Amino acid sequence: MRARRAVLYMPGDDERKIRKATTLDADCVCLDMEDGVALSRKDEARGLIPEMLRELDFGRSERLARINPVGSGMEADDLRAALEGRPDGIVIPKVETGDAIRWASAQIGERERAMGWPHGGICIIVLVETALGIVNLKEIAGSDPRLQALIFGAEDLAGDIGAVRTREAWEVFYARSAVVTHAAAFDLQAIDMVYIDYKDGEGMVREAQEAARMGYAGKQVIHPNQIAPAQEAFTPDDAAIAHALRVMNAMREHQAAGKGAFSLDGKMIDMPLVKAAERVLARARAAGRVD
Repeated sequence: MRARRAVLYMPGDDERKIRKATTLDADCVCLDMEDGVALSRKDEARGLIPEMLRELDFGRSERLARINPVGSGMEADDLRAALEGRPDGIVIPKVETGDAIRWASAQIGERERAMGWPHGGICIIVLVETALGIVNLKEIAGSDPRLQALIFGAEDLAGDIGAVRTREAWEVFYARSAVVTHAAAFDLQAIDMVYIDYKDGEGMVREAQEAARMGYAGKQVIHPNQIAPAQEAFTPDDAAIAHALRVMNAMREHQAAGKGAFSLDGKMIDMPLVKAAERVLARARAAGRVD
């Protein structure tokens, strides 16, 4: 699966910002039709996004489009418009059941067949950001093969449950942990919450590093200044890669000798630590750090 260390949102009705996004080298650029666009500007976003997807070269960045929530009455028009530009993926906000994902997947599949595009070539990524969504994570995560990642939306969740957001984020820690756990259980990526104070670089780095330690694969970003810190936080460093390679090489040698657990650098290595090394190398490969 590709790297999604930084998912950058750009308002879908702002051509200048969308053009700027193509120069920023973010892993993912998400052209937004939801919160980033005023109600009076939804039609402008529906017209501009497919034009920009067809016209611009986004380089290595994944091209995503975020529609309005399923059930809002805007989702069908949003999805039709986004698919005109053949994005790499569709982002669905405020998902609470698997039905929303299956509906979108069916619509995407019909468009792929009609246009002769490869089946399953357009992925789905969903935001889980309500209490009901957290309760239904198992259903959501297992809903459709097109689903590739779960995004945790802390701000909307806090509003939904009546919590007060704090820098420490303990008020959303249970949900934050539940999202990354369910993503791992269903072999999906987990994308962490937005750090809304985009001028606080130190706080952004701290929160991104914390998310990486929790098992998240990337982070939502809302400003160009947040891209590099996010992508660095979710990229294994040289020491971590070297250690993971040593673990895997030693594991193969001991397996060939008929041995299970083994000692490396004075520490006992068994399958949980081998799996951790595999995950480090998978992230390093996605980021282009190892072959």
